[in-house]
Order: sequence, then C-alpha cells, then structure tokens
Amino acid sequence: MPTEITRQQTPEEAELTRKREELATVRAALAERELELADFRAQLKSFEGRYLRQVGVLYAELDELEAQIAELEASLDPTPATQQHAEQARKQADESQEAAHGEASQAQDYQPSADLKRLFREVAKRIHPDFAKDDVDCQRRTRLMAKANEAYSRGDAEALQRMLDDYQESSESVQGEGIGAELIRIIRQIHKARKNIAAIDQELTNLRASDMAQMKDRVEAAELDGRDMLAELAATLSGQILQRRNRYKTIAERPK
Repeated sequence: MPTEITRQQTPEEAELTRKREELATVRAALAERELELADFRAQLKSFEGRYLRQVGVLYAELDELEAQIAELEASLDPTPATQQHAEQARKQADESQEAAHGEASQAQDYQPSADLKRLFREVAKRIHPDFAKDDVDCQRRTRLMAKANEAYSRGDAEALQRMLDDYQESSESVQGEGIGAELIRIIRQIHKARKNIAAIDQELTNLRASDMAQMKDRVEAAELDGRDMLAELAATLSGQILQRRNRYKTIAERPK
C-alpha cells in the first residue's frame, strides 16, 4: 500500500499563512471602524438637520431682528460705532440665515438597518484604499470608498450590493503572486491599515468633542429624563424673538 507523502510548508509559506490571517483580522477591524465612523457621521448629520429645523431657524430669526434693530439705531443716530455695530449684526444675521436654511438643514432622521451595516462592512473589507497594490489602484479605491460612504449615509443598500458584486466579479479578487512579493505587500497593507485605524479613532474622538455632538449628547440625555430639550430651547428663543420685535417697535415709534 503506497504511503501518502504530506508536503510540509516552507518557513516562507508558513509566515505568509500567518500574515494572511493577520491581514484578515485587520481588514475586519478596519471595516468595523469605518462603519463606526460612517454611522456616527450620519447620526450627527441627522441630528444637525433636526436641530437646524427646530432651533436654528429661530436663532436666524432672532439674529435678523437684532440686525434690523442695529440698522434702525444706526439710521437714527449715524455714528461710526452704530454703523459698525449694524454691519456686524447684518453679517451675523446673513450667516445664521444661510446655516439655518442650507443643505445641512435638509438631513432627515437616520436609522441604518442591520443589512445595510453588513454590506458596508463587506465593501470596506474589499475596496478599502489601504489594500491597494499601487497609487492608481489607491486613487480608484479612494473614490469607491467615498461612494460607499455616500451610499451608506443615504441608506442605499442596493448601491452597496452592486459595489460588492462588481468587486467579486473582477480580476482583483483573484490572488496569484510570488510568495516573497505577496508577503511584502501584505505586511505593508497591515501596517497601513493599523495606521488608518488609529486615524479613524482620532477622528471619532474629534467628532465626539464637537459642539454639535455634545449638544446631541445633552439632548439624548434629556430625552431619557422625559424632557424635550430642543422644544425647550425653541420656547426660550420664541420669547426672545417677541422681546426683540417689541424693542424694534419701540425704537421705530420714538419721536424724530
């Protein structure tokens, strides 16, 4: 009976196997971080839209009244100081108006499904720029990753699925290089991916420290206590708006 001979792996092959396993782990970790970042950006964008529609428009109205009052006072008492104040107030009002009614205010509530998250993870694992073979491939993957983020932010699962299908059908998904070259490429990919994970963690830290993110945290904490913080802010601003209208009327009715 013939004896079956089992070929042992060379040290290079064994190392390549280990590095492939490490790369798979790093790919999964990077995809998870990319998902976390995309998810937080989308949630923050959604909250900002809600904030601007409910509170930002009132700030804009208040700033507009402040500008009208300053302009009225400058017309009645045209000094360099009153004119400068009027110009500054008008600039603030224009900026508030643009912010309150700009693109950010149109963002709607965002609740990604489990399937959408799964698709984004898989796309990130396969097309992430950190796993590119050269600069041209990196640029193309960067564009694809940007499209993946856009698709995720608008909840477009079909677009993510198409990207995943296109990759799986392409020649890129087929491995086939010399051991030495592939080992070097994988080591570099692992190093680059780990750096990117650290960069994403830092970006998440910065986003969570932003004014809008902290406002989001306060609003959500208030909701747990049964309070609608945005409604409370809106009520306060509405009172201030009424006061400014009365002030404008009082100034306008002064004897000339």
